[in-house]
Formats: sequence, structure tokens, C-alpha cells
Amino acid sequence: MTQEVMPGGWTAYSTQISEDAKKAFEAVNLLGVVYTPLAVATQVVAGINYSFFCNALGVYPGATYEGAMILINSPAGGKPHVVSITRTPR
Repeated sequence: MTQEVMPGGWTAYSTQISEDAKKAFEAVNLLGVVYTPLAVATQVVAGINYSFFCNALGVYPGATYEGAMILINSPAGGKPHVVSITRTPR
């Protein structure tokens, strides 16, 4: 079954993270926290927006895991960049 998405609309989150999504995630510079993507949704715009739901672990003693949403824009022909990082409520 094919998922229908309106132009400019977001796909549903999926734990099947495509190679393109992995490359976009790995291309951005995320410092101070180790993020592990668990699921991703995509939006086709002038390029692709990726919304990653991640486990986040600070790189300091005693850090605990938290949830985080990372929005990455991968412009057509350009370098992916972070638009926002938002902690999810506990």
C-alpha cells in the first residue's frame, strides 16, 4: 500500500530510516549531545525537510536519556542544516 501525501505535507513517522535521511542526519554538526534517530517523517519542499524523533544523551557525567525532535532541511543541491532541536516533554 502506498502512502498518499499532499504536496508540502508531512509523511507519517517511520522507523524505517532511508539512506538519504541517514545521510542528511550525519551531514549536520550536532555537538554536546549524542542523538540517536528512532523515526523520521519527511516533507518535500524546495528540497526535503526531515523531522527526526531521537534519543538524546548529553556528553557529561550523570546525563540521562531524553527525547528530542530535530528538524533538518536538505535543500535541493545544498548542504543539510539544522532548523531546530526541541526537547520532548517527559
